[in-house]
Amino acid sequence: MTSDDATTTPFHSLDSYIALPRLGGLTLSPDGARAVTAVTTLEKDTTYRTALWSVDPAGSAPARRLTRGTTGESSATFSSTGDLYFTASRPDADDEDGKRSRLWALRGGAEAEVVADHPGGIEGVIAARDAETIIVRASVLPGSTSLTSDRDRRKERTDKKVAAILHDSYPVRFWDHDLGPAAPHLYRLEPATDSGLAAGPEAAASSTGSASDEQESAEWDGAGTLVDLTPDAELALREVATHITDDGATIVTGWQIPASRGTVIGGVAAIDTATGERRWIVEPTEELEAAVVALTPDGTSAVISLEEPSTPEQPEIVTLVLVDLATGSRRTIAEGWDRWISEAAVLPDGTGMLAIADDRGRAPVFHVPFDGGEVTRLTGDGAFSSLRIAPDGTFAIAQRASYAAPNAPVRIDLSVLAEPALGGAETTEIPSPAPAPALPGTLTEVETTADDGTPLRGFLAMPENATADNPAPLLLWVHGGPVSSWNTWSWRWCPWLAVAEGYAVLLPDPALSTGYGWDFIKRGWGRWGAEPFTDVMAVLDAAEELPEIDASRTAAMGGSFGGYMANWIAGHTDRFKAIVTHASLWNLETFNGATDAAWYWEREMTPQMRKAYSPHHAIADISTPMLVIHGDKDYRVPIGEGLSLWRALVADSALAADSEGRTPHRFLYFPDENHWILTPQHAKVWYQVVLGYLAEHVLGEEPRELPDVLG
Repeated sequence: MTSDDATTTPFHSLDSYIALPRLGGLTLSPDGARAVTAVTTLEKDTTYRTALWSVDPAGSAPARRLTRGTTGESSATFSSTGDLYFTASRPDADDEDGKRSRLWALRGGAEAEVVADHPGGIEGVIAARDAETIIVRASVLPGSTSLTSDRDRRKERTDKKVAAILHDSYPVRFWDHDLGPAAPHLYRLEPATDSGLAAGPEAAASSTGSASDEQESAEWDGAGTLVDLTPDAELALREVATHITDDGATIVTGWQIPASRGTVIGGVAAIDTATGERRWIVEPTEELEAAVVALTPDGTSAVISLEEPSTPEQPEIVTLVLVDLATGSRRTIAEGWDRWISEAAVLPDGTGMLAIADDRGRAPVFHVPFDGGEVTRLTGDGAFSSLRIAPDGTFAIAQRASYAAPNAPVRIDLSVLAEPALGGAETTEIPSPAPAPALPGTLTEVETTADDGTPLRGFLAMPENATADNPAPLLLWVHGGPVSSWNTWSWRWCPWLAVAEGYAVLLPDPALSTGYGWDFIKRGWGRWGAEPFTDVMAVLDAAEELPEIDASRTAAMGGSFGGYMANWIAGHTDRFKAIVTHASLWNLETFNGATDAAWYWEREMTPQMRKAYSPHHAIADISTPMLVIHGDKDYRVPIGEGLSLWRALVADSALAADSEGRTPHRFLYFPDENHWILTPQHAKVWYQVVLGYLAEHVLGEEPRELPDVLG
């Protein structure tokens, strides 16, 4: 994809870029006639706000904005009656700063109204397709005896400025936030009647089993009553997938339990929405974990992924099974299909499912039959997400993105399932609230072969004016994960901003990347500085052979695992003019003690692996100028990694600070950002500093003036 006028794209201006609207997920009404997406826009240049928009699954009507809350909306879902539920934190007398998220409903053309409240805020909502059952997720302080008790105890912590948390289990952090003391529970919503009390015979089973507590909560939250279905959840519901059967009778959810040596293992449980009775569907062991993927429309079975945990020698082994919820009997599906799915939805007739999986730089939609038939690819180019199937099974909708365009809603014609001879499914764009921006260049691919004969590939974003007579400088970008792929649009790592400045940007998928089979991941497992490194270099060599590329002006960049690879590259080659390393692993021998999920990395990182492939051992060999970037709230790759790297560079690298304290290395520090730099102006500063650093060291320009906001 190219632009009509490459000099006027939004990628030529960082202010224009951060102001581009961004589409989130999709939800589809039970009758398949309406769909809603989330659109995030820039507000006052300093924050992003999300609103809900209606899009037409038929592709006829234009997109239409539904909500205009001052703080934004999220977690949209339709009820069986077609009402739109969502969460939003809007200021009122009880919550003046508007930080607590409530559950709202938009019914017909009326104004949205609060239907559920919780002292800890409503974190999410799911609704049954064929029954008026609404399940919400909210977190409760341990020891709270009612919602009112929970509210009062939270207020006391706030008023007395107490933030302390006493842990008795691991983990204590996740990505960018502390865990505890509150833990998530699942609640059934009992709507309020005209009297303000909950309706229904089960309403007396309130959060504490006390009718008085129920009435008290209804009075203070001004909405329906929340019936706690998981009062003993403790840590079980943290970061798990939760589904509800179409008839609203059963929740099927991930359920985590602590295990030996500070590990956490996950199984799948079924919960009766009327009584809260819980039973195991797949009980976890340290040898086999489980997660729910999708439910059949008749509510009798669940698609579950069974995972044999990774070892130092190999990655996890994932098997998909169809499990009978009544008997627990299992049947393997997609046997022999060498892909890992990211999401799935079962067809209305229950004969199979549609699934999304990474596949050679794409993430297409596949048809997975339940009778043991062959898995077939339905869609062409692009990476799909938010897959939703119409109730009659004639079409599906999804968001489609690629490195050529951000998310856009599409309709997928499923008539091909009845007539396989038609080939792939026809995919058409639905009128979107956010048209795709024009690009300053073209997207191509580079292919080559590793020394062991393994095919390798990557995307190459090229500026419009790159020719053999005017070759472009090259930026190598290494993806994070490490078990992931460069296959979809990223607002955080957008190559087109560099392309707009004249660079070509290479996005390789080395060993450990998804979409190429289990063996491709295994090639790099426990060998981070071996095949993943040589694969990156092989794709780079192939790109540099192109006449449009200037191999004398190159730089390497990466974040997270890509930052690890940037650090490894810095100590093992001097072919680059500059290296940018973001949120990077530096010392594998100390990393595990501080990261938020040590048990996961310990499965792969033996002491021998850490010693062999830790970048810090090569500090004396680093002779390339490096820009280090790290956020203090990063708990996946803790700030200590960035600080240790920075100290080592200025003290012990080949470009250490001289007698006057001068060094070409730089450290860009974000005290209140996490693994990702998310706020608009910080993202702008990130790109300004990165592009300025590259211009100085790769293009040979005079140092650019730093943003005034840096002081």
